Amino acid sequence: MITMETSRRAFIGGAAAMAGLDLARLSVAAPGPFFKGNSLPIGLQLYTLGDLVEKDLAGTLKAVADMGYRAVELPGFYGHTAGELAAALKMAGLVCESAHINAQGAVPAPSLSGDLDALARDAHTIGLKFIVMPMFTVPARLGGAQAGEGFGDFLARVASRFTADDWKAQAAFLNEKGAALKKAGLQLAYHNHNPEFATVSGGSVTGYDILLAETDPDLVRMEMDAGWVAAAGLDPVALLQAHPGRFHLMHVKDLKAGTVPNTRLKMDPTEVGGGTMDWRRILPAAFAAGVRNFYVEQEPPFALPRLEAARISARYLDKLAA
Repeated sequence: MITMETSRRAFIGGAAAMAGLDLARLSVAAPGPFFKGNSLPIGLQLYTLGDLVEKDLAGTLKAVADMGYRAVELPGFYGHTAGELAAALKMAGLVCESAHINAQGAVPAPSLSGDLDALARDAHTIGLKFIVMPMFTVPARLGGAQAGEGFGDFLARVASRFTADDWKAQAAFLNEKGAALKKAGLQLAYHNHNPEFATVSGGSVTGYDILLAETDPDLVRMEMDAGWVAAAGLDPVALLQAHPGRFHLMHVKDLKAGTVPNTRLKMDPTEVGGGTMDWRRILPAAFAAGVRNFYVEQEPPFALPRLEAARISARYLDKLAA
């Protein structure tokens, strides 16, 4: 029996056919929330919160969980034992699979140049899978900071004087530590800023090109800080697509339009979703390239209290369809 409904459907189908439209494509659902759709937790790099974690570990972690974050990345151990950190994370209901560990550090702080067996034991106590070297090291021949020079300006200045051999030495260090950590059941990764994207000796090769070429992909994975990549004037998606499988973690960091491309540790930061970064494009590209650990991170200066800034970023990403 022909009903009004069947007639309506026939009319729509006929009209679509006459217009050359594909009904199957017309019926494709709009993208769903990126994180929920891929069963991924939204993570937070706790560096974002400054000294709040140090002042109140349990209270700050609870506040982070209450915002909707389900994973965190440690910028260090905050002077706590691995057992204390593990207990506080469990109480807050947070997973922690990654921690930034400096190449060098004063005892008792863990470092990649220190007791790696002790670091591995602590990492397994917390539940870490990744140990991330957060910054390149400075060759002794380049000296220390000059009078009145801030840490960021110092790093940018010395990085501009790196030779290809300096970057190759960084890669060799990463390979060595990555091999040792691999034996302990851990994966080493390297986190970029933007001085790595300066060309070496006026040529076309950058420090980051050398790191990618000289590190063993099985021993050294990459944590892409998408904000610092963009601050260098580069496209995070292009970098991801050029090196599929190298990136396993990402810092989700946004920039204001006023950020001028540079390789001198400069950016104008803002909450995720409030800047110029196209997360609907970046996040799916990162997932396709192999990234599974995503951590919001915001650099100072902050226009809002740090906890409020982190809450805004979490709210944006929770609803983001991509």
